[in-house]
Amino acid sequence: QVQLVESGGGLVQAGGSLRLSCAASALTASNYYMAWFRQTPGKERDFVAVITWSSGSTLYADSVKGRFTISRDNVKNTVYLQMNSLKPEDTAVYYCAAKRTGRRLTGLDYDYWGQGTQVTVSS
Repeated sequence: QVQLVESGGGLVQAGGSLRLSCAASALTASNYYMAWFRQTPGKERDFVAVITWSSGSTLYADSVKGRFTISRDNVKNTVYLQMNSLKPEDTAVYYCAAKRTGRRLTGLDYDYWGQGTQVTVSS
């Protein structure tokens, strides 16, 4: 059974940094596109970043470009989201997701989702 388990969330002051991790089990990550989304109460889940595992190519939402970096570790089968220069508007539950196809990478039609990890940025 495929599992995506996020960790690394927490409380940080504005301007600070956090690194989120997403450990993937029971899937061959090299065949997948791995992404991060985020969601605040009452709002839709928004795309943050995606990485093509095989090539390492990346795509970011404009709101995080230049501040966040998505990467992967082939040995640990883990995807990371390094978040720098955090702002209060980055506060959200962050979700890891995986899909097999390369279409609509910024949409919500991913095959697998993690349970989410809370990130809170204080002003």
